[in-house]
Amino acid sequence: MALKAMLFLFASFLLVTTRVSSKDEEFFMEAAYAKVPVVAPSHSPIAPAPAPPVMEPAPAPPVKAPAPVPPVYKPPVSAPTPPPKTKIECNPLCVERCKLHSRKRLCLRACMTCCDRCKCVPPGTYGNKEKCGKCYTDWTTRGGKPKCP
Repeated sequence: MALKAMLFLFASFLLVTTRVSSKDEEFFMEAAYAKVPVVAPSHSPIAPAPAPPVMEPAPAPPVKAPAPVPPVYKPPVSAPTPPPKTKIECNPLCVERCKLHSRKRLCLRACMTCCDRCKCVPPGTYGNKEKCGKCYTDWTTRGGKPKCP
């Protein structure tokens, strides 16, 4: 039974490949024997050879105007927040600063301490410490690591 199936598949394969290859041969034969206009040369030694026809250059394509540049998105600029004066004003700023931190409580505790002492919390969730000045950037822990997040 398996032999019959294999024989059937092999016969199908041969049938398909011969049809595909015959189509390819027909295509190449058509391309090879395509009718190409041929100009007969003049055999008269007295008559000068005809000059090849002069072709006019193709007209230049019209120049298109450059595409308009799409406007660039600029995020709205918020007014800088005034420096916090009390611990109560530090809380929302530190919550925003520490919202992505892996150890939120530790970050909030350090941020509240730095905010209370330096009266500043940098914008964003990371970096920008230089915007709060030397107090924020230079304050370190006993181990020499930066204190403020």
